[in-house]
Amino acid sequence: MSASVILQPTREKSLLRRHPWVFSRAIEKTVGRMNKGDTVDVFSHDGNWLGRGAWSPESQIQVRIWTFDQNEIIDNGFFQRRIAIAQSSREDLISRHGLTGYRLIAAESDGLPGVTIDRYDNVLVCQLLSAGADKHRNKIVWALTKQFPDCSIYERSDVGVRKKEGLEEITQVLHGNVPDEVVIEENGVKIIVDVKQGHKTGFYLDQRDNRAIAAKYAKDKDVLNCFCYTGTFGSYALAAGANSVTNLDVSDLALTTAKRNVEINGLDTSKSEFLNLDVFQALRDFKQQEKHFEQIILDPPKFVDSKSSLNRACRGYKDINMLAMQIMKPGGILVTFSCSGLLSSDLFQKVVADAALDAGRTVQFIERLGQAADHPVGSNYPEGFYLKGLVCKVL
Repeated sequence: MSASVILQPTREKSLLRRHPWVFSRAIEKTVGRMNKGDTVDVFSHDGNWLGRGAWSPESQIQVRIWTFDQNEIIDNGFFQRRIAIAQSSREDLISRHGLTGYRLIAAESDGLPGVTIDRYDNVLVCQLLSAGADKHRNKIVWALTKQFPDCSIYERSDVGVRKKEGLEEITQVLHGNVPDEVVIEENGVKIIVDVKQGHKTGFYLDQRDNRAIAAKYAKDKDVLNCFCYTGTFGSYALAAGANSVTNLDVSDLALTTAKRNVEINGLDTSKSEFLNLDVFQALRDFKQQEKHFEQIILDPPKFVDSKSSLNRACRGYKDINMLAMQIMKPGGILVTFSCSGLLSSDLFQKVVADAALDAGRTVQFIERLGQAADHPVGSNYPEGFYLKGLVCKVL
């Protein structure tokens, strides 16, 4: 018998619904020798085979399921099939929008738990965040080179969550020659991506559709782009005919790239400001200075990393939305986001509504936003939905 995990009585329900996680508290015992990342079979208490996954003894999620097919072996061909299916499912989106940057593998939602892969032109950037993903690094690289023979591959597993799996943070070239940066294009806008030093895998591909939506409201507007990173919301706004764009971030490197993004798109740099300021303080200062805007974009980093921090995060979201509303001209448009998966859409809307009350403003929700289509949410994995946004008219 192969290495196996036996569940407590009645704890198989989530696996029968094909949810890919097995928590430590659901496990009654293990059988056979197993090391971190090894492939194990999962059985119900009464001996029924449920799935095959990766063992992670140091995590609360002790098994992440690779397959619910008892005949499927976790070998090179397994990863090649999963990657080929993911690419095929995105082909229509890629061709329809002429994308040169997209998410190829969205972890559990693409049947590869702990694996995130983004493509930027001919560079594939991988994050391997689980013990199983780390164990099968060479198989994943092999599969990628077969599917994309002209692409180089870089690993950006420099993420704190790996510590929960007992893994060290790591960055490295996995295949080919990897440039420091590449230029991709989406919706007719060119974007510089720093694949080695940029946030996440280098860029926020999940906001692609939302950048285009926000741009619809930007014509002839004075726009404030908060937490701008490399300024892509701002570039979209200028391309759509914004009167001015003020970009705020606390990274000089990001702001320098934001200015370069304006330049490579042939846009008017005289209509842009790039300010290294803390957003919370800047909004308070703008209020004191009686400086107002007609469109404000709030795309903050994740405020919630655990259930225990949810209340504190809600206060942060409420505060920043209230401050933005206070400096909005009547009839202006607030485009506000949360990328915190633990904050539900309903709770986020309530937080923004409470911010409107505290700001003394009337707000109408006119559009609801989510992550781009290359960041799918598996029906068996609702946790894959994390990005939510609201387009608000502030009266």
